[in-house]
Parts: sequence; C-alpha cells; structure tokens
Amino acid sequence: MTQTAMLEAKVYIVGAGPGDPELITVKGSRILRSADVVLYADSLVSGELVASAKPGAQVLQSSGMDLEQQVELMAAAVQSGKSVARVHTGDPSMYGAILEQMSLLKLCGVSYEIIPGVSSVFASAAALGAELTVPELTQTVILTRAEGRTPVPEREQLRRLAEHHCTVALFLSASLAGQVAEEFLAAGWSPDTPIAVVKRATWPDQQILRTTVAKLADDLREAGITMHAMILAGWALDPALIDRDQHRSKLYDKTFTHGCREGINQNG
Repeated sequence: MTQTAMLEAKVYIVGAGPGDPELITVKGSRILRSADVVLYADSLVSGELVASAKPGAQVLQSSGMDLEQQVELMAAAVQSGKSVARVHTGDPSMYGAILEQMSLLKLCGVSYEIIPGVSSVFASAAALGAELTVPELTQTVILTRAEGRTPVPEREQLRRLAEHHCTVALFLSASLAGQVAEEFLAAGWSPDTPIAVVKRATWPDQQILRTTVAKLADDLREAGITMHAMILAGWALDPALIDRDQHRSKLYDKTFTHGCREGINQNG
C-alpha cells in the first residue's frame, strides 16, 4: 500500500502515542499519512508527527474548537467523501473523551474506527525501567484518576481503590498531589511507599521524579509539576527491586512446564 493510499471516507480516531513520534502504531501512521483531513490535539500531539500528513491534506488544531464544532467539521468532511484522522494523545480509550464524539458522529450517520495507541502509563513505566506487575508483590494495576472538577463514582474513590494495595496509575492528577497522598494514607499505605512521577513521557523534555507517598505533594510542588504527568504508585516502583533477585516469574522457571516447554527432570 502506498503512502497516500485511498482511505474509506470515515473518521479514524487515532491514538498517536505518548509523544515520541516513533511510538505511533504502523496502522496509525499509515492513516495519518493518507487522510484527507487531520484534526489533532495540538497541545498533546507531536507537531513532528502531524507533519507527516500527506501534501494537500487539511490539517487543523482542535484546541480552539468545542465538541460540536469538531464533530460538525468531521461529519461534513466524511459526507463529502473525505477521510478524517482525529488524532489523540496516548491511547484514545483512556481519558480520550471519544465517547461523546462517537455519539454525535453516530447521530450524523458517520462511520468511525478506533486505532489504539501506546498509553502514557506504559510509556512512563518504560521510562522508569519498571515492571508494574511483579510476582509475589503485586499482580494488579489500577488505572484511575483523582477526583477533581470531574467527579468519580463513589465506589471508585481513590481511597477505596487503594485498599487493594496494588500498583496504581493516576492520570490527570498531578495538581491534586496532596489529596492523592491523603487518600493513600487513609487506605493504609505506608508513608514510605514508592511513587514515581513522569512528566511528558517520551518527549524531549521528559522529567522523572521519584518520591514517596509522604513526600509526594512537597516534591511535586518543588519540581513545579502540575500537569501532563503520570503518577505511578506502589512497591513495584521501588527502584531497589532491580538490585534483588527475589521476584522471579514462574514462566521461565526451569521446573515450570507449559505448552512450549516440557518439564526438566531435576534428578538428571
């Protein structure tokens, strides 16, 4: 398929990845390079990535538009036979505000397709050199956000989720660091539980901060981090884990059998 191959006339909701233009998927890149119209979140999506749009494509920033304006533009383009790449940061399914777009597009009779992307939570874990699910330490990751101007359901309050004492990934919560720390402590977390914060993961100005529950608010304030940051909390974020050899998975244990490897007779 050529770089500017024809796309079906519909809206492609594309996850652009966390920032590094190389972290878009192959399919997402193909759609971006082939679409007739590109509408992108300009404060969050790399300009270098958007620059790969085909010559003659209409490239528009979404920051100055409200929801209805965006949908009206996309619907009109598709109805005139054009393909639209609606480019979101990270993966669109996580805090991407895509449901409201899809609802209105459906009302307009406009087809759409979601193209997944690399989420900032996984880009942040990679930047930290961390595994979020460590055998015999934690096998669960909760992806959530602290309650701010947008409420969360009562049963999903951070304090209640934190009672599981697993790895917690917090989106959109850097400005609420004091509240976050209070909720962790109220859930019984130790004040010295490790926390890692990654601001603008994979961007050239990426910033990493390692702290603890007790020091989270003060350290973020001192670093001036209030937005565009992922907070990862729990003992899986302990940087000293790499220096120990006590959390091996069963998958690669020589005594562990599975469909691709038969058990080894330990008696020779």
